[in-house]
Amino acid sequence: MYIIKQLRRKNNISQSQLGKEIGVSLRTIQLYERKDANIPIKNLTKIAEYFGLTIAELYMHEVNDMGEAYTKRQPFTKHGSVFYPLEHGKYLVMAPLVLVEWHQKYIASLQKESLSNPFQGGFIIDFLTDEPHRIFEVSGDSMNDNSVAAIPNKSYVLGLEIKKESLARNKEAYWNQSYILVCVDRIICKRLTGYNRKSKTILCHNLNSSPEFQDFELPLDDVLQIFKIVKKQL
Repeated sequence: MYIIKQLRRKNNISQSQLGKEIGVSLRTIQLYERKDANIPIKNLTKIAEYFGLTIAELYMHEVNDMGEAYTKRQPFTKHGSVFYPLEHGKYLVMAPLVLVEWHQKYIASLQKESLSNPFQGGFIIDFLTDEPHRIFEVSGDSMNDNSVAAIPNKSYVLGLEIKKESLARNKEAYWNQSYILVCVDRIICKRLTGYNRKSKTILCHNLNSSPEFQDFELPLDDVLQIFKIVKKQL
């Protein structure tokens, strides 16, 4: 992000100093200062906090300092997420963030119908939908096969909620895609490959082929929410 360089220079901070503050290398800071840099949420949060800003404010400074008009475009809220219109049909979405440490609290809040999430994260998207957005921190390496599709441990993924009843229709369009499954006892990330009408289970596939990661069937009744993964940050 170009604004990182601007803020760093304004505060007379070197690249190596900033890298030391957030725990990354000089080379990483140099990459982060590019206009279209893909910065992990955890490090973007540290950078924003270091300069006394929120992630949303950091992005807004980026837009304004690069000369792109924003003042005529007002942010709006939908399903608990705040959308900031950018240029070229893109949006910054600040969505509820479910960290690994908050998985069980999130599940409990759903079952009590009293959802209250203190965390938020940001993604740049180029489309709008009517479905709720959520950002999840992934736990474990069952989806890490070192390919382009891999979702390693501690990744952050942006998901769009879909109705779980939709999977029971067994349409081809739903399968061979990665999802976040909010179950009654855990939150997991899996590739879904089909629906077994007889047992009313969804077929869950792990990308990691190690013996400890076995594919399995999950009763649809044990699933509270399903989110289709549309973006990820490593």
